[in-house]
Amino acid sequence: MPTPQKTLWGGRFSASLTTDTVAFTHSIEADTRLIIYDIWGSQAHAIMLARQGIIADTDLREILRWLRKAEEDFQNGDFTLDPNKEDVHMNVESYLIENAGREFGGKLHTARSRNDQVLVDAHLYIREEILNIQRGISALCDAFLSIAKKHVDTVMPGYTHTQHAQPISLGFWATAYISMFLRDQKRLQAAYELANTNPLGACALAGTTFPIDRHLTTKLLGFDTPHEHALDVISSRDFIAETLFALSLVMANLSRISEELVYWTTYEFGMAVLDDAYSSGSSIMPQKKNADIAELTRGRTGRVYGALLDLLTNLKGLPMGYNRDFQEDKPPLWEAFDIVKACLSILPELLKTTEFKTERMAELVNANFATATELANYLVKEHQISFRESHEIVGWLVGELAQQEKTFIDWELTQSLMRQKGIDIPISQLKQILDAELALQNNQSLGGTSSNEVSRMIECFEEQLNAIAIGIYNCQTQIEDAKKETQQIVDDVLEGSTTQTDGD
Repeated sequence: MPTPQKTLWGGRFSASLTTDTVAFTHSIEADTRLIIYDIWGSQAHAIMLARQGIIADTDLREILRWLRKAEEDFQNGDFTLDPNKEDVHMNVESYLIENAGREFGGKLHTARSRNDQVLVDAHLYIREEILNIQRGISALCDAFLSIAKKHVDTVMPGYTHTQHAQPISLGFWATAYISMFLRDQKRLQAAYELANTNPLGACALAGTTFPIDRHLTTKLLGFDTPHEHALDVISSRDFIAETLFALSLVMANLSRISEELVYWTTYEFGMAVLDDAYSSGSSIMPQKKNADIAELTRGRTGRVYGALLDLLTNLKGLPMGYNRDFQEDKPPLWEAFDIVKACLSILPELLKTTEFKTERMAELVNANFATATELANYLVKEHQISFRESHEIVGWLVGELAQQEKTFIDWELTQSLMRQKGIDIPISQLKQILDAELALQNNQSLGGTSSNEVSRMIECFEEQLNAIAIGIYNCQTQIEDAKKETQQIVDDVLEGSTTQTDGD
């Protein structure tokens, strides 16, 4: 027979849980990340209870003493979660009761529920992980900035439908990714703002009859505001969905750059070469140099998408209030955080060490009619031909050249074919119109390829990244200041001060 287990909530039950039941219902693996946050939340809650006169200062002193000891034991590797105690909250509370006694440790759970407690832990953890992801994205943007500054005028083919489109510069390409990832930063900041609200005090779902001060715990935990509506608090997991959505789009964008690195480094493209330290070989083919990091980033994107779908499926049929289904919200989010952080930890260095083959890029951009649009625009401006007609003329020209396996740089043939359409352009003029580097400079519209525009965007993006860095710093400072304030109160109480003398 399975060994029966005792629980802190087992007063109305006549039988203990079986080992199989405990194994099926515990959340120890996911909760291990939350130990420090659970202790911090418990410290803030206990301080508030004493400030409000709900527990005595002697109770607070013993509670804080053993919470501090639990934290020290965890840091030293001596506090691990027991699956028989179901989750991190029961483990920490049991530690207090076993060491301080039920007359002290048993008072910690006054005016709170595991329902709001688990949300506190999740909010505290998630907001710090979001900041970590934001730092990683900024590091990736810095890598793109380095590329952009070196290659403002480095011509290369731009692509649509994976076919040559118009000439762009390598710097223009790099700044496109910065622009993309800056939107990810905005989404993550929005997710952070949702995570940085205080659920503590909602209790099981209805608030409490005790005279708690939710603004005090908000301050001690570094949140911006309390999340007010108690039933909505307990029912809410949209802040996790918002975070997973933001992470999914981060991975979509990381997958896109990975895809480009994969085909740019092929022999056929030959536009980039990865550093040996960021490549892999074959066990059978000695010549191989594979873009495995890019491929794995691309491959792991689906796991982050799956985490979002996992959560959304979990939430779709749940009534208001706490449901045990919510226990399944953290494992996919934890995995998503781990995947995104791992990708962001390596991709910046991979980019910094990549060698871009600028001569090959220039060769390709002149090989496949990339400046056809420039010729069509010229006909509109200089020969007063409608764009639709000029499009047809240039399309016919490209078709004729392609059939003869020629390109624009076969100048005499190009000129001769244009004359068949009644358009006489000197070869010297054709060379200017169809020159890829000049085409870059001619596209001076806002956000275009000209060196002035690319340089302007680089400067603008640097300013935005600096502002994001300041925002991340301010958020981290708010968190650290709240931790310090909480720990100072803990120190004061353990040294004999009373909570009544501490100002808010």
